[in-house]
Amino acid sequence: MPRRGNVVHRDVVADSKYNEKLVTKFINSLMDGGKKSSAEKIVYGAFEIIHQKTKDDPMKVFKKALSNVRPAVEVKSRRVGGSTYQVPVEVRPERRNALAFRWISEYAYNRKGGSMMDKLAFELFDAAENRGESVKKREDVHRMAEANKAFAHYRW
Repeated sequence: MPRRGNVVHRDVVADSKYNEKLVTKFINSLMDGGKKSSAEKIVYGAFEIIHQKTKDDPMKVFKKALSNVRPAVEVKSRRVGGSTYQVPVEVRPERRNALAFRWISEYAYNRKGGSMMDKLAFELFDAAENRGESVKKREDVHRMAEANKAFAHYRW
């Protein structure tokens, strides 16, 4: 059943340290159980580790990592007749960011060893270098969409 009416999107406030809305959204996506201060400590700590390791601006590394992880296309299931097809569809810009945030935090969490700050810093660093699990996930999604290109005419 389709949605009734439009969803009102609230605009997030830029974070205090880097004055970036993307960082605020990333902190919010990392937040668990409403503990924003813990999520902020993790993200800012990871940025500090990135700064110490690379002697570079952590925002540059963060944005590079995001651009390497954002998917352009994904597949959605579509039932036609009795069979289900994986139909490739383009991803909206907001969803691109949301998926990138989700994948980076998920694969950082699943890394071995160290604190969450360390794991997040290394996952962001790997993603910026175009390697790591989150980049692999994006490539898998793109490969899946490419393989199912024949069903693109089922788009709705």
